[in-house]
Amino acid sequence: MKALPLHILALLIATPLLIAAGQVMFKLTGAKLAAYPAAPVQSVLLSPLFIGSLALYGGATLLWIYVLKTVPLSYAYSFMALTFVIVPVLAYLWLGEPLSTKYVLGMGLVIAGLLTLWS
Repeated sequence: MKALPLHILALLIATPLLIAAGQVMFKLTGAKLAAYPAAPVQSVLLSPLFIGSLALYGGATLLWIYVLKTVPLSYAYSFMALTFVIVPVLAYLWLGEPLSTKYVLGMGLVIAGLLTLWS
């Protein structure tokens, strides 16, 4: 595959980053729901955190559509594997979730695979 324009490569990386941030925000929304099990569902649906999660996902989807008009799906979708790297890192940083050595090694393999694809 020919070299990609820098802005397309940036969007290939930004899309999984936005998806990952949205996942962490969904987790925080779920934690809020679990903390108040008697609260009506509407309170979660109207939560700024939940609305922000949806906005991130919506924005990421629009970026993804833009990328797909230039890049073959089979190539572009490989970058979605970055979510397997970014989500655990964000969960570690924002939620204090542990990262095991095996998981860190797996993340390294995902990155190595993407670098191999990119070269």
